[in-house]
Amino acid sequence: MNTAYYLINTLCDLYLMVILLRIWLQLARADFYNPVSQFVLKATNPVLTPLRRFIPGFFGIDMAAVALAVLVVALKLGLLYALHIINAEAASWFEWVLLIVLTIVKKIGTMLFWVLIIRALLSWVSQGNNPVEYLMFQLTEPLLAPIRRIIPAMGGIDLSMLVFFIILQVLNFLMSDIFGSLWLGL
Repeated sequence: MNTAYYLINTLCDLYLMVILLRIWLQLARADFYNPVSQFVLKATNPVLTPLRRFIPGFFGIDMAAVALAVLVVALKLGLLYALHIINAEAASWFEWVLLIVLTIVKKIGTMLFWVLIIRALLSWVSQGNNPVEYLMFQLTEPLLAPIRRIIPAMGGIDLSMLVFFIILQVLNFLMSDIFGSLWLGL
């Protein structure tokens, strides 16, 4: 059972991250000719193109991609339930929807964390000509710039990323306080 859980969880979470990255790329208006962006497009287009016929965009948000993210999480939870890896016999529809939404929210937080870590690491070793670094800049700068306006660089050290990590951790603890073991088990 551990092998099945690992495979289902890993494959679904990786594809969910790619879908969420596509939504984030569109919201940030990042360069879609970047090699990483091209990978994301090619990994999601085969599924999103038919979905877009039925699900239109809404205020610049690709609702087909949002629906696909929900479907991937529902598939993951359904497979885990069908294999008796998770026990949700008494779960109502509301609880399933809540579990799907919480899973997506937690994966967004995880993705934010790792993109910021990658950006920080690349800033130490890269010379600035890396397309991955440029993409990370495009994705994270709209989140870090407001913090930088409040807390400017001190002595050449930019603390905005550290402040954002603290905010992410506070939100993680808050969700843990609200949802308890449900949040921690995601």
